[in-house]
Amino acid sequence: MNQSADGAQVPPSQEHPTGELVKQLSEQVSVLVREELKLAQLEMTRKGKQAGVGAGVLGGGAVIALYAVGCLIACVILAISEALAGWLSALIVGVALLAVAGAAALVGKNRLQKATPPVPTDAVDSVKTDMEVIKERARR
Repeated sequence: MNQSADGAQVPPSQEHPTGELVKQLSEQVSVLVREELKLAQLEMTRKGKQAGVGAGVLGGGAVIALYAVGCLIACVILAISEALAGWLSALIVGVALLAVAGAAALVGKNRLQKATPPVPTDAVDSVKTDMEVIKERARR
């Protein structure tokens, strides 16, 4: 009697020829790869939907904030124009806004560079685990 991969005794009548075992291995690896690809696709779809909803809400908030900022900028220009000429107060506010926009752009660029590429981490970890199990069983 021989032992199976899990250590159980296998009667001689249940032993399979090498060709059949290789065929089963290739079929099982093919199924495993397809299942892992499905898992990666589902994970990326879920992440994509979450990102889409988040981007939509963020965009809506940005439009409302844009109108609010426009009102506040007009208020600041009108307030400064009480002490200076109207064109000079608009110039001062415009330069200040450009400085703030430049700083925000630099911060945003740095954040984007630090971001990792979108990778289906669960699927990648699962494939690595599967490969380790396959290698371990192949050594036996």
